Order: sequence, then structure tokens, then C-alpha cells
Amino acid sequence: MTAAATATATTTAATGAVLGVPAAAPAVAAAHFAARLAFEADVSDVRADLLAGVPGLVVVDSRSEASWDQGHIPGALHIPTARIPERAPELVDPSATVVTYCWGPGCNGATRAALAFARLGYTVKEMLGGFEYWVREGFRYDTAEGSEQRQVDDLTAPSSGISCAC
Repeated sequence: MTAAATATATTTAATGAVLGVPAAAPAVAAAHFAARLAFEADVSDVRADLLAGVPGLVVVDSRSEASWDQGHIPGALHIPTARIPERAPELVDPSATVVTYCWGPGCNGATRAALAFARLGYTVKEMLGGFEYWVREGFRYDTAEGSEQRQVDDLTAPSSGISCAC
């Protein structure tokens, strides 16, 4: 083991894996987390705002037609990412705040869609968790055959169906 590797191993052992890289100063951390919230929304917050009829909020599903037919958020617009530049100006008010979603956390389709909207001048956020977490939290969704709802996955939300209030 080289001297540098030995020193790094010794430092990590002394401070642990978490503190091996010091935490950011509180002001820097506050700016970082505030910035994340400016770009992201979670499924529970999106659902609450849709149910409350918050004006100026447009939810966009950026997946394929087959994915949309399999299931989508009630009230969402369907604009596949590749079609956003041509379809958004005719379907989405430029003063709206757009929330994009795709399949789930393992997919960056919502990120690509958010980028496409931002490049067109829209205010935009990405919905964390995507359609997967919408369904896992037990929220109703629409399919080509009608409306469906699954049991709450208690690994993602309280099994009682109440909000986690985070």
C-alpha cells in the first residue's frame, strides 16, 4: 500500500465513511437544499396540489404511448420527450409551472423532459419517484381501460394511507 493510500485509509478509519468528507457549512447546505427543492417535487406534493386545484400547474408524462396506456397520472398531459419542442407551445401555457415525470427513479426521462421545457422558456420541476412511486404510494391512476389503484407499499409511504407529513 502506498503512503497516500495508507494515510487515506487511516483518516477514513479515524473519521468514518460519512465524515471522511466533511459536511458543508450550514449556509452552503441551505443553499444546496433550497436549490434542489426549486428543481424537484415529490409525488405526494404533486398529488396534493392536483387535488387542491392549484392554478398554473401542468403535469406532463414524457413516456411513450404504450407506457401512457399502461398507466398515467389523472389530469396529466401526454407529451413524449422528443415531441416537447413541437407540442408544448400549443398545449402548455407559457406562464404555467410544468412538472415532468417518467417511469421512476431509475429513469432520467423526466430530467430530459424538464430540460426540454426549460430550453423552451418554461418554469419546470421534475417529479421525484416518477409514475412508479405514484402507484407505490397507493394513488389512483388511469389506464387505457379505466382507473386503477393499488395498495400502498409501506416501504414508500405509511400503510395507513396518511401523509408522512415530511
